[in-house]
This record gives sequence, structure tokens and C-alpha cells, in this order.
Amino acid sequence: MNLDAFNFSQKQRLAYIDFKLLFVGYVTRSEIVTYFEKGLTSATRDINLYKELCPENMEYDSKEKKYFQVSTFKPLFKHDPRKTLVKLSNQITDGFDAIGDITFPVEAPSQLNIPDILIVAKLVQAVINHKAVSIIYTSLSSGSGAREIVPHSIVDNGLRWHVRAYDRKTKSFKDFVLTRISKVTLKELAPLSQEDKLEDHQWMRMMPLQLVPHPHNVKHPTAIELDYGMQNGVLSLNVRAALAGYLLRRWNVDCTADAELVGAEYQLWLKNRQTLFGAENLAIAPGYVPELEEL
Repeated sequence: MNLDAFNFSQKQRLAYIDFKLLFVGYVTRSEIVTYFEKGLTSATRDINLYKELCPENMEYDSKEKKYFQVSTFKPLFKHDPRKTLVKLSNQITDGFDAIGDITFPVEAPSQLNIPDILIVAKLVQAVINHKAVSIIYTSLSSGSGAREIVPHSIVDNGLRWHVRAYDRKTKSFKDFVLTRISKVTLKELAPLSQEDKLEDHQWMRMMPLQLVPHPHNVKHPTAIELDYGMQNGVLSLNVRAALAGYLLRRWNVDCTADAELVGAEYQLWLKNRQTLFGAENLAIAPGYVPELEEL
């Protein structure tokens, strides 16, 4: 039976049962009643429907009055690992899980860079409606002042949030840290053609990166291969040139020509270093010296 045949509320309740069985190992009628504020008869129908869809996923223990996961269990719904871990660690529910009903033992480092949601909302409006904005921005070099930018993407680079935008002051595409923006005002006039995202060549250019276990700092490379899901000892990624530096810094990838950086933090080495030629924002890439590319 196709899940599309059920309405939204039914799918929510089925997903709740599925989630509880997968992550907790059991589910009860009373939990469904409490979580969805439904009657016992309705909860029984949901459980019976789930059993009809997945007859080999659970069995009832009359003593404990719980439906337990069995060894043949296969999730009815697809639970994306990345999204699910983010939801669990931040206690965020999308309505298709049991988050909020139980505290899960998943933690994540605190996010120090928390932008003002009203600032984010205005920038998203600008992107969706193809508008330029006037902002008050505080930079490290020039302090606080007014800028006109044309934003096209909001990015989490692993350390902080920024907006990628055309800067009318420097006539170039740049990254603006969201927490340094204190005011956003939408402009009425439509952006010019040279301010369009398609003209942001560093954004549009995709760079193939080949990351391998560091040949000198890692004693057991198989462990690193497992960490990063490498195939044949290589993790192949396609990354926007504008974001490559952030990724290489976040993962402490040794970008020297001969894997020269020493230290336990450098567990990866960029095998195809030549791919970085012409990319901007690489000053933060560990060990990268652009002059070497010109020799």
C-alpha cells in the first residue's frame, strides 16, 4: 500500500509509531493518545494500520502492554541520518517523529553564531523576490557603515552563517557574516544583470576535491576511510569554489603539496591540490600557499 493514499494526519501518526520503534524500541497506545490527543479507539486503528503495512516490524507484549521492535524490523519511513541527528540534538520536530515526547541522548556543540531571525527573514525575502537591500554592516577593517548588496544565498560554513551577495561598494561578490548585519531594508529597484547569481563565478564553479587519509599523521588509515565513507581510500567531493576554503579549514585538510603539516588534527590530505587554482578565499585553507601554483 502506497503511503500517498493516506492523509497528512494519518502519515504523522504512522511516522510517530515508526520513529518510536526505530529509536526507542517500543511504542504504546497510551503514548499515541497523549501525543496526538486522540482517543484510544483511534490509537488502536493507527496501530492496526501500521501492523497491516509492516506486519514484521513489531510484536505485542501483554505483560508490559507495549509493542516492541522485532529483529525483522524495517522502517516504514525514510529517516535521513543527517537531518535526524540535527533534529535529535536540537529537539526540533517536523511532526513526523517522537521528538518532544521523549528526551533523546544526542548532543551537539553549542552554536555561538546565532543570527537575528528578522535579519535572516529580510534577506530571504530579498533573495526570493530578486531585490537588493541596504544593510548596516560592521566589518573588521572599516567598522560600521551602510552597504548596498544583492544577496543570492545564505550559507552555514560550519563555523558561522553568512550571506553570499554582490557588494555594490566593491563591485564584487562577497560573504557577509549575518551576525554583523544590524539592519536590512529592501530596495525597490530590481538588481542589474551583472549582480545576478549566475555572474558569481566563484559560486557557480564546482571544484572536485579528492581527500585521502594523511600519509604521515595517520597510523591506521582505515579508521579515517570509515569516518568519511571513502571509496577505495578516497573521498571525492564537488564543492563550490566560494565554499572550498571553509570546508578545508573545518576538516583541517592539509593542503600542502607534499602533506607537510604535522599534528594529530591533520587527518586528511588534499590529493589533487591543483584543483584549487584560481579559487578565492583560500587563505584559511591549512597550509595552502597560492604562489606554489605559479611555479
